[in-house]
Amino acid sequence: MSSVASRHYKNPQVQNEIYRFTRNRWVALEGAVGGGRVFIRYHEDRPLTINSPVDVEKLVNKYSRLGARTFYATIHTYRSLASSEDPDDLGNIASTTVFLDIDSSLEKWELTISAAEEIVSFLEKNGVDKSVYVLWSGEGAHVRIHEGAFSRELLSRYHPLDIAFVVAEFVVNSLKDKLESLSERAGGELRVENLIDIKRVFTAPLSLHRRRDVVAVCLKPNDLASFDLTWVSTDNFRHNPAWSNYEEGEADELALKAFTTINKAKTSMLLARATRIGTVEERRPKTKRPAVTIGRFQVMGLLQAARHYLLTGDLDKAKSFGLNRAIFYAWAKHYGKGYVPRSYRPEPTSTQALTQETDRRLVEVLGEPVYVSSNGYYIIGDKEQTPGDFDKNIKSKIEGVMPFELAWEAALKYVSMFPDTVLRDPRRFYEEVYEKVRDSFIEKVVREFGGGEQEKTPANIPESRVRAATSEKPPGERKTLMYWLSRSEEEGERSGSKD
Repeated sequence: MSSVASRHYKNPQVQNEIYRFTRNRWVALEGAVGGGRVFIRYHEDRPLTINSPVDVEKLVNKYSRLGARTFYATIHTYRSLASSEDPDDLGNIASTTVFLDIDSSLEKWELTISAAEEIVSFLEKNGVDKSVYVLWSGEGAHVRIHEGAFSRELLSRYHPLDIAFVVAEFVVNSLKDKLESLSERAGGELRVENLIDIKRVFTAPLSLHRRRDVVAVCLKPNDLASFDLTWVSTDNFRHNPAWSNYEEGEADELALKAFTTINKAKTSMLLARATRIGTVEERRPKTKRPAVTIGRFQVMGLLQAARHYLLTGDLDKAKSFGLNRAIFYAWAKHYGKGYVPRSYRPEPTSTQALTQETDRRLVEVLGEPVYVSSNGYYIIGDKEQTPGDFDKNIKSKIEGVMPFELAWEAALKYVSMFPDTVLRDPRRFYEEVYEKVRDSFIEKVVREFGGGEQEKTPANIPESRVRAATSEKPPGERKTLMYWLSRSEEEGERSGSKD
């Protein structure tokens, strides 16, 4: 974690504003490892939430190894977030925040503000004023309508997700010409979109931007004329806490106008897509999920590789180390402490036995004496353990149970929770990291630390340490942890398994 982030999230004002905004919302905490994006969405198989201001700094510290830096939250508030299935229940959504996303660049900030002013002016003309605020998202802005601006009577007639979608669509369509003109002036670097979606998350007030050292400050409409980039400085930001002000029912007339204007087929599209996820009433009776496990050998190899990688950043050597240590501990258990195996035979690979002429050195790696070859890979039993050996003996076995990329991501997040003093001590790593999850890796590690949703899925997310050694599918095609778990349930239901 950077010193900027550490200092920023110690600020009581920052903690309180993030807490105020994220109450009853599903939180996403973003970090970065090796240049790639990492999202933390779950805690102990439950959606990640913030239950007090101090939780903000605690979460940043807890996931510091993953570069935890930016807080997002769902555009919805929920009645309950007690289980991983709660966000999928449309009936559990209590409210949805309308927002218009102004995607731009820091260099075009003045045009971004101009776009925000156009939207704010349109909303004011349609009777929505007190409930409007603008959040500077880092390189662009969001114009938001507080979710409390819609009356209970309106919410009894329409789903909050539908209301938010049609209002955002109506605003974008109504201002199409003006916004296109601003986009042309920005050289195409400015785009205003309706991004309302069942799983959409957006930036929390006073969060840091994921890359830039700028603060996501909130403005009320009368702040726009005086705004400049000094307002988003981490050292002396200017933020209007009145973002939480609203007038119930203020946006009802706008919503009703939007429903009569936007094509009905278009308004039903989002709900149809969301409904496929299923509500509580629509779900089939659950059967017990088939027991799936990962062997101890593979768990050891995976966690040792994650340990080495987090401390060194070298993926190939981490794979070699992971397999090497898995072999060592397997043989040590079988033959007794201190036994050095000489006849380990992994599944056939192109790796050849080391010749006597091969340079082999005994070195200490993370507190353990290990032989290393001239290629930089680790050796045991006169065999060099290569990344290919790891893939055949660890990765392929895990792939028989679950997608390796999810196991790898979960392992990195789990291992990153422990301090260096544990990771550099072989005994403590064995007892405190490996031993506690060796027979329950999926339940205790994958379910808690596996991948979640993102704010937006970029066309190309750079490969990162967390995404390394995974399938070659582009990031947008990779399946998330919750997808894999739900598929496992569905397959169990279809097979009628009672295990």
